[in-house]
Amino acid sequence: MSRLKLAAADAEDLEVLSARLQDAVLKLKNVSWQPRKRRFAAVVNRLQWENGGKTRVRAGLHFEGVLKVQTQKVKLGAHEAVVSLLAVRFTPNTGEDPGGVVELVLAGGGAFRLTVECVDAELADMTSAWAARGKPDHESERA
Repeated sequence: MSRLKLAAADAEDLEVLSARLQDAVLKLKNVSWQPRKRRFAAVVNRLQWENGGKTRVRAGLHFEGVLKVQTQKVKLGAHEAVVSLLAVRFTPNTGEDPGGVVELVLAGGGAFRLTVECVDAELADMTSAWAARGKPDHESERA
């Protein structure tokens, strides 16, 4: 099976990335903020929703043109902590400015907030798929 590789250059593209990243899990040690390169990157184990959510694959996610990174309810020193990514959201700046804030929303109320010059992101699968241990049931969680 072919590996997924997606780029995002606007809010609509980020919605596609968000759908592919829903319920991805990652260790905090696999998150990197490189201020001099203006890059934020993470390695995640994403659920392959495009294949029915029965498999996971390791994928790389990165954002370019990142000016600032803030966290909410994220224990940065807990390198082995595993967090679940729920969504990727974009709030644009006002006017003609292409920049804004990309928010990586985590389960439990946590988040990474990236202040960006513009939307410039990429998601790429890096490994073959393996069987997922379980599949989140968001319908029963809402009941």
